[in-house]
Formats: sequence, C-alpha cells, structure tokens
Amino acid sequence: MPEEAEVVSTEISGDDRSTLLLTRVAGGSQDAFSQLYDLYAPRVFGLVQRILVDRAQAEEVTQEIFLEIWQTATRFAPNKGGARGWILTMAHRRAVDRVRASQAGRDRDVRIGIRDQKVDYDSVSEDVELKLESERVDRALQTLSDIQRQAISLAYHGGLSQAEVAERLGIPLGTVKTRIRDGMIKLREELGVAL
Repeated sequence: MPEEAEVVSTEISGDDRSTLLLTRVAGGSQDAFSQLYDLYAPRVFGLVQRILVDRAQAEEVTQEIFLEIWQTATRFAPNKGGARGWILTMAHRRAVDRVRASQAGRDRDVRIGIRDQKVDYDSVSEDVELKLESERVDRALQTLSDIQRQAISLAYHGGLSQAEVAERLGIPLGTVKTRIRDGMIKLREELGVAL
C-alpha cells in the first residue's frame, strides 16, 4: 500500500510552516519538498525574473535553485534565520551569479572578437608611403655637407659607433661627434621633426 502524503497544516504561521517543511526536506521527504515548491516557486521565480529579465533564463535558474534546496536542505539552520530568508537569499545569489556569468561571457566574446578582427592592410599604400618618406630623407641628406653626410651614413647606415667612424675616417672622435650632431640638427630642420 502506498505511503500517504503528510501535509503540513496551513494553520501554522508562514515561516514556521516553511521551517518545518525545510527540516522535513532535509530528512529526505519528497512530499515536504513538493509542498515547499508549491509555496515558494512563484516568489523565487518572480525574484529571479526581476534580476534576469529573460523569462527562459529565470525558469532555468529557478529550477537550479530548487535542486540546490533539495541537495543542501541539511545545511539549513533554523536557529540562524527563517526558511523564507534562506530560500530567497539563495535565489538572489544564484540570479546575480547568472548575471555576472553572462556579463563575463559577453566581455570574453568581445575581447576575442577584437583580437580576431582582421585589420585591413593596404600594401600598395604602405609601399608608396615608405617610398615617399625615403625620397624625402634622401633630399634632406643632400642638404648636408659631404663630411656630415659621410659621418651620419657610417654611423646610422653602416652601424658603426662614433669611435669606429673616427677610426675609419682618421679624424678625432670629438670631430665625428660634432659632424653627426650638426648634421642631425640640420636633418631635423629639413624634415620638420621637433626635438
């Protein structure tokens, strides 16, 4: 013969009834869980939907909350607060966690989208710009004296240190430094580069 469902009287005050039901759920009572569900499902769903807005997500989170209630009812401590507060706090936390997880997912998608976005690259335009800049530098170099151009070319194009330039040209290091400094000042003026 099937076991008869034990219904907790509705004459007991709301929170006392909820506490009794939750205590019985902790003991594994499916009937108590069913009554607790009937009592709190509308409130939990309403709270979750206000936070999530999306009805489908609110339904899913509400289901997760009641599963958590079933699984963690043994952790409920009636001496620390009422069942109603325990259930609604759990619902609020779960809904906020879902919002945060959704936002983190959107942020991650945006970061990945930006990272993976290909930047248009016009190689013809880039080549033309480099050629024009090179011609501009060559014209500016022609304004230098031969000794300045020679010292700068050895240092910057030849990759030599100022001491190596002095040795190569057979002139004092101070002279090389002066030629390079004066030549660079003139180049900056010609190219319109600020110091």
